[in-house]
Amino acid sequence: MYVYQGCKWSYSNKSKLMAETLTYSPDVKGWPSFYSYIPEWMAGMNNYFYSFKGGNLYRHNTNEVRNQYYGVNYASQMTSIFNDNPTDNSLWKTMELESDQAWEMELETDIQNGYINEAWFEKKEAVFFAFVRNPDGENGEPALTIDPSQYVLRSVNGIGSNTTVATGVITFGFAVSSILSIGDILYTINPTNPGVPIVVGPVTAFSADRTQVSFTLSAGGTTPQNTWYMMGVKNAQAESHGVLGHYCKFIATNSSTTATELFVVESQMMKSYP
Repeated sequence: MYVYQGCKWSYSNKSKLMAETLTYSPDVKGWPSFYSYIPEWMAGMNNYFYSFKGGNLYRHNTNEVRNQYYGVNYASQMTSIFNDNPTDNSLWKTMELESDQAWEMELETDIQNGYINEAWFEKKEAVFFAFVRNPDGENGEPALTIDPSQYVLRSVNGIGSNTTVATGVITFGFAVSSILSIGDILYTINPTNPGVPIVVGPVTAFSADRTQVSFTLSAGGTTPQNTWYMMGVKNAQAESHGVLGHYCKFIATNSSTTATELFVVESQMMKSYP
């Protein structure tokens, strides 16, 4: 359905499972906006935009309630890309928003993804600031399973195969690196199913020579067997490792029903050296 809408043409696409209303702007010769609501008919008249839904007539932009169409609340969403040096592998560590509200942020690279809940932003010197969490550590501790694609996370560190396992204690034939700390979550690999890591539990103590690691078994955790491979995953909230990739697409989402303005989105980025 094509309908002339003031200086724009609009197309209501009902063939998609997640249908959207698109607006075409002759000024930019493109489709600059996508809307969640699906009207039955649209028309512009006397500087107002009207639409029909369920047999009712609606006039848009006439009250202070934002993101609400036909009694349903939607979210505003903006997508853009950080792509300054696409040949370099980079780390995106933080996000800064010059805005009057915090926004939820999703980050996607060609290697891994990140996430920032709007409640995690802190206002510092008139900007909202937060560091990037990885999806398996949005609440601090990693999830009970790790997707193999997340092995590239800098919060994941290999330890090696153990020699013996007793109640609450794992013994290695070498001194465990100091990169493993108390509070890190131990995972193990069952040789019969090497593609699926299994959570063990948090590290609670080390022996003086660091050849023994004490742990507490997590709910749903598995005690490893002798000679199983071990690795440790750091708390994603305490250890801000960012997301790794050659570019970074971010999706900013705001569900507020009041007017908000987002002026600038910035990120602290550094080159990653393998």
